[in-house]
Amino acid sequence: MHIYYYDENFMYTGEGIISEYDEMPKNATDVGLPKGLYLPKYNEGKREWSESATQEYIESMQPEPPLPNDITTLKKQVALLTLQLSQLQRGGAS
Repeated sequence: MHIYYYDENFMYTGEGIISEYDEMPKNATDVGLPKGLYLPKYNEGKREWSESATQEYIESMQPEPPLPNDITTLKKQVALLTLQLSQLQRGGAS
């Protein structure tokens, strides 16, 4: 049986497997952990996991947007220069 451990504050600490004949440890549950939680916290009364992270913490865990690489930057510059050149050849910007 798959089990989920929590500490004295009911915060998730890991997972394990026990035999169906073993007794459930005091600091564990067989209630599945939903995906997408940053700091899971267990509620014994409701027998459910919930998010305990603040919005600020969640936002800090998001990856930074990637910086454009050199090739992408060069492609944009070439496209802009090509447009400007075609406008000049037609007698100026339209």
